[in-house]
Amino acid sequence: MAFSKSVIRSQMPINCNLCETEKNIKWKCLTCGVLMCSTCKDKIHLRIGKDHKVVDIKDMGQPGEELDFKNIICKEHSEQSSCLFCTNCDKLVCPTCIAKVHKKHDLTEIRDVYNLKIDKLKKRQSKLQKEKDEITATKDQLNQFQNAENSNHAKVSADLFNHERILKQEVEKYIAKLRNELDQNHNTFSKVNEESINAISKSEKQVEEKYRDVQDFLDTTDTTNFFQEINRIEKSTEVSIPKPGISSRSTLQFIPGEITQTNIGVLQRVDIPLPEVKVSLRVVNQYQTNVSLISSLTSCHDDSLWISCNSDEVVQKVKPEGSSLKTISTFNIKVCGMAITASGGLLLAVECKYRLQMISSTTGKVTDSVYDIYPFLPIAIHITSGGQIILGAGNNEGRRAVFVMNKNGDHEAVYEHEKHNHPMFRYPGNITTTSNGNIHVSDYLPNEDSGKLVVLGRGGDIINIYKGDTEINKKFLFRPSRIVTTLKDNVIVVDPDTDTLHILNNSGQLITYIKTTDNGIEYPFSITFTPTGQLYIGCSKLESSPTKEAKLYIVNIFGC
Repeated sequence: MAFSKSVIRSQMPINCNLCETEKNIKWKCLTCGVLMCSTCKDKIHLRIGKDHKVVDIKDMGQPGEELDFKNIICKEHSEQSSCLFCTNCDKLVCPTCIAKVHKKHDLTEIRDVYNLKIDKLKKRQSKLQKEKDEITATKDQLNQFQNAENSNHAKVSADLFNHERILKQEVEKYIAKLRNELDQNHNTFSKVNEESINAISKSEKQVEEKYRDVQDFLDTTDTTNFFQEINRIEKSTEVSIPKPGISSRSTLQFIPGEITQTNIGVLQRVDIPLPEVKVSLRVVNQYQTNVSLISSLTSCHDDSLWISCNSDEVVQKVKPEGSSLKTISTFNIKVCGMAITASGGLLLAVECKYRLQMISSTTGKVTDSVYDIYPFLPIAIHITSGGQIILGAGNNEGRRAVFVMNKNGDHEAVYEHEKHNHPMFRYPGNITTTSNGNIHVSDYLPNEDSGKLVVLGRGGDIINIYKGDTEINKKFLFRPSRIVTTLKDNVIVVDPDTDTLHILNNSGQLITYIKTTDNGIEYPFSITFTPTGQLYIGCSKLESSPTKEAKLYIVNIFGC
């Protein structure tokens, strides 16, 4: 009965307890028990209950504040309840456990450990959902490729059948022509030859008659008659023999032609047309910062992130908490680029310093790193999944290059000139890599007319240059700012002047694009992914705004 009652209750519509009209309940205050919509939570409840505990309604019914952590029976000592959690052994312990084994171990409140593990599970669940979405999208794309292949196979099979039918018709037609030509030649030859035979036969008959006349004359014994008739006989034996009507002894012979792919056709390999990629954005939350431009963004494993602003000469570590952005630390440094190391430290390309700086994840202090590219100054930093450090750099003489370094700071490669010895870059301002080993470089010198995205292959050769799209950049030239690689190994390029995210494949070819203004995001400039696949977009302040109020957006992106 209890189950049936709960079902009935879940089907009853509940209005917001504050405005009493909105039915889309999103939040519950555990302190005062109020159910609220998002509008009332931000505009009304925040004023009357700043210190109240507010939770997402989706988390209600899940373990939380109402759970009893005092009566968990110890697995080792069934007569006692667990009182603490040993982080060394990763297990619940009772007083007896502590006295016997865990006295010197790190012990934590059960509720705190529970909340920590719930947070980790939620993050993992969120990551799994992202991975599920990506797998679904990849599966859909593979199905689209299979459908395209099936359709192409059917079309080519039909083309082969039609071509075979046409070839048969043409062959039959040509063979018939050859037969007709052969027959005509045979008939002509036979007719001429027959006429010649008839003429020869007639001459043969005359010759035979003359032959008999001569033979009879030879047999005569009358000498007088012989001499009287000899002259006539001699003249009458001359016979005109006709020449044959065929002047040559030639005839026709069939020489089979060679059957080759040239006169039949070939199967040629072509790329399957890419299915239409559908990409969408959904804004999860937005935050107000205290900087005028979020020049660079990079995320940490603990859900915090670093933001920098060149014009304000500041670097901040911040963490979203509910609807506000908490500032954890601030450094007055002017940086050109930054990236998080595997250990959680922050590498910085500081203006006018040849060596990269490092903010320690443990001490929070700024120190020199082992990465030095003198006489070049670092501009952009990217750390690959394998731990390589890739730097965009330049010097006062106008030289621009991309350096590849190992974890120890040794230089493994430098890319500065292409095969014709022309400079590759004007200002390598941002870098990312894709799983096929390609290095993508956002190349735009501020205040110049336009920029480009340069794609380097594994050997450092330029394999593609993307200069924007004629439709997207019809009114405003392509001036890329920041780039990032997606979970599906595509590359997102931020184009601030057009409020556009260009989405390219890992070879630098345009797949599709997104207008951020369609989602209320204006002046996008920087971009980064969290380890769980969440996307952050950092913006510039509004042109008309006199205050430092650049916005930061948390976004879900689908399809790329």
